[in-house]
Amino acid sequence: MSDLPLVTILDDEPEIRQILSETLEDTGFRTLSFGRAREFEAALKTITPDVCLVDLSLPDKDGLTLVHRLALEQGAIVIIISGRTQVQDKVTGLELGADDYIIKPFDPSEVVARIRVRLRKSVPQETTSNTAHIPGWTAHFDRYVLEDADGHEATFSHAEGEVLRMFLESPKRLISRAQMQDKLGGGAGDSFDRAMDVRISRLRTKLREDPKNPQLIKTIYGAGYIFLGDVDWR
Repeated sequence: MSDLPLVTILDDEPEIRQILSETLEDTGFRTLSFGRAREFEAALKTITPDVCLVDLSLPDKDGLTLVHRLALEQGAIVIIISGRTQVQDKVTGLELGADDYIIKPFDPSEVVARIRVRLRKSVPQETTSNTAHIPGWTAHFDRYVLEDADGHEATFSHAEGEVLRMFLESPKRLISRAQMQDKLGGGAGDSFDRAMDVRISRLRTKLREDPKNPQLIKTIYGAGYIFLGDVDWR
């Protein structure tokens, strides 16, 4: 049982917690459910979830703030489940580090499918380690940390890590927007493009790139992106 992925469910509606918990446990997951953010945050001191399902409309805390913290500190896959249907809410959630956004009402089987897709994407290739050396930096994907030559560290979110790993696994090769969407998922159209732009901008900032003339992650306008540095996985 302990080898099964742990999914935490944070939603103030008991019916939704019950439906999700029952469906997930019937399909091979462990679950823990919470109705308040403070209960969930207290539990994070003793548990390490693989996936966090988070409602934005919580009675005791702004769900978006919690999403941002989870993305930066926990390294878990974060999926927002919300009744907010505005495109801006979805874009904001993805910008803050969420990996996916599911709108209520939903089919529980869709939630299971999306979780499985995200878990598959988060498993490293057998031939790829969790540490990559690039010019001036070492990327530790097991700790979600970028370490410079002097040992100073900057954390990155799970979502940012997906983008970075994609670049580092295909250095000096153009990656189109279509390829990014096919590999990373997480929406379509303007919301996907904006979320990717924000994640790449944040990665450039953490890599201390010149925003006007980045040397590692280059934008090829109208085509996509390319990572120009050498990469050593070991």
